[in-house]
Amino acid sequence: MTTLFVSDLHLEDARPAVTDLFLRFLREEAMRADALYVLGDLFEAWVGDDDPSDAGAAVAAGLREVADAGVPVAFQHGNRDFLIGHAYAARAGMRLLPDPAVVDLYGTPTLIGHGDQLCTDDAAYQAFRRQTRDPAWQAGFLAQPLEARLAFARQAREASRAHLAEVGAGPGGDVTDVTPATVEATFARYGVVRMIHGHTHRPAVHALDVGGVARTRIVLGDWFDQGSVLRVDGDAVRLSALG
Repeated sequence: MTTLFVSDLHLEDARPAVTDLFLRFLREEAMRADALYVLGDLFEAWVGDDDPSDAGAAVAAGLREVADAGVPVAFQHGNRDFLIGHAYAARAGMRLLPDPAVVDLYGTPTLIGHGDQLCTDDAAYQAFRRQTRDPAWQAGFLAQPLEARLAFARQAREASRAHLAEVGAGPGGDVTDVTPATVEATFARYGVVRMIHGHTHRPAVHALDVGGVARTRIVLGDWFDQGSVLRVDGDAVRLSALG
C-alpha cells in the first residue's frame, strides 16, 4: 500500500481540465491508498466555506468518496486556501492538520507542511501571511458579504502576480524559494530526517546534511500543466507527474 501526497493544485472553475484530472486521480488511485495528504493550495482562492465555485463542490464530493471508502484524507492550509474551515472539511471528509505537523510514515517520522513558512527571505509575503492567519482578521473578513470577499480574492491574485514578478529573481537569488538556513533550523527543531512540502512549485528530492545527519527534503510539484504526486511506500519514495 501507498501513502499519497499532493499540493498546489490551484483548482478553479477557469481550469476544469485540471479539476477533472484530480477527480480521476481520486477515483483511480487514491481509493486504494493507505492515506491521502493534501498539503495546501488545493484551490486557487477560497473566500470561505460558502465559496460558490463548481470546482469546490466537485472536489468535496470526490474527496468524500475517498474518505467513505476508508482512506484517511488530511489537509493543511496553503497560502491560497487558508480560509478552508471545518464546514468544508466535514463535507469533504477530510481532517484539518496544523502546519507544520509530524506524521509517522511507515516508521519514519516526517515533517509535512505547505512550505511557505520556509521562504523567510520574502519579508513582504511573511508579513501578509501573519496578517491573514490572525483569527481576528479572518473573522472580520468572513463577516463581509460574499461579493466583497470574491472581489478581495481577485485583487489579491493580481497583487500576488505583481509581487512575484518584482521579487522572483534578482542578484540576491530567488526569495520565493526556501531559505536554506530556515530549512536547517526547521530540521533541527523537529528532530526529523525527512520533510515534505509544496508551495515553491519546484518538484525535487534534496539530500542534505544538517548537523552531521543525512536528511531528505521532498518538494511537491504543482498542477498547472500536469499533476504531481508523491508516493511513499515504506522506504520507497517516488515523485512523478500525471499526464
